[in-house]
Amino acid sequence: MHDTPLITDRFNRIQRAVNFEEQDRTPVVLEYSGFAAHITRTPMAQFIGSPAKATNIMIQAYKLIGQADAINYGSFYPYGLCELFGAKVKIPGYDLPDNDMWQVVETQVMNIEDYDEILDIGWKKFFNLFMTQKILNDADPDLINATKIKLNVRDQWAKIDIPVLSGGDITTPFDLLCGARSLESFFMDLIQIPGKIEKVMDEIVTTLVYSKCRQAKKKGYSMIWVGGWRSAPCMISPQMWDRFVWPYFSRIVNEVIDSGLIAILHLDSNWTRELKRFKKLPKRKMIMALDGDTNIFQARKQLGDHVCLMGDVPAVLLAFGTKDEVAGYCRKLVQNLGPKGFILHSGCDIPTNAKLENVQAMLETIL
Repeated sequence: MHDTPLITDRFNRIQRAVNFEEQDRTPVVLEYSGFAAHITRTPMAQFIGSPAKATNIMIQAYKLIGQADAINYGSFYPYGLCELFGAKVKIPGYDLPDNDMWQVVETQVMNIEDYDEILDIGWKKFFNLFMTQKILNDADPDLINATKIKLNVRDQWAKIDIPVLSGGDITTPFDLLCGARSLESFFMDLIQIPGKIEKVMDEIVTTLVYSKCRQAKKKGYSMIWVGGWRSAPCMISPQMWDRFVWPYFSRIVNEVIDSGLIAILHLDSNWTRELKRFKKLPKRKMIMALDGDTNIFQARKQLGDHVCLMGDVPAVLLAFGTKDEVAGYCRKLVQNLGPKGFILHSGCDIPTNAKLENVQAMLETIL
């Protein structure tokens, strides 16, 4: 890929936000998957038919929305969620009607005896067997085969001068185990066998970062996504969060930064209680992406110029609000948080049922 002045300018605007440098304007980044199928009138089963198809349709959608500065991730593969959640995913056109959304299945797939197996053979070997034998054992074979076709996502987006930010996804031991065991079973495990859970997490965390970062850098990315959802502080007590979340989350982020990549912290749900913790991580090496549940204004107050904030136009506003309401909220974000150290963005993904004019209003606010 040969960078053009336009794509370079757009990426540099993102980098200046991370560095809290002077800006010509607040940058705006888009993040979506199912929304692309919705506004291009593509059946969901067709959209997820292959990563190449998803990329093409996402690019079509981008052209309909307008010219933002970057796309957070540039392709989509529903079974990729299995690796993030440690859970099965139902697929439109295979498990579900053609135009339904894919669904992460909340069910216990991993047994309590598997903790001993992880400690015996290691997480990497266990997880490979787990994915093959219990998660993807009944997956759509055509969709699995479609991922074997080589695809350079960055090059596809570079053709329209758009940088792709995230070069891969990393989640926490907490979120992986919670998805595999199911929320209720895993939370009981935390109470009944905390010592064993801690040993298993110690094993898992050693395997999560290195290969993902190496692969991202090899492909030319400078950022990688680090996610947390059920590991959010609102889900568990401070004492349990201190023991089972923060040591692993902070280690992952530090390893990402040590590798030379910027960590995009995708923090779903409410992290307000522990915002101050993030000042213990390296300064101006992260983007904190909030979904509307965490108080983004409190995040700026507590974190100052330590962490670039990204967000947080709520899904409900994009789907059910008016264009003027979206524009008003975006102006509030920009005026209170930008232009230094802030990136305008949806709260998590743009929802599938968002109104096109509402998403366009995000861009019109700042362009």
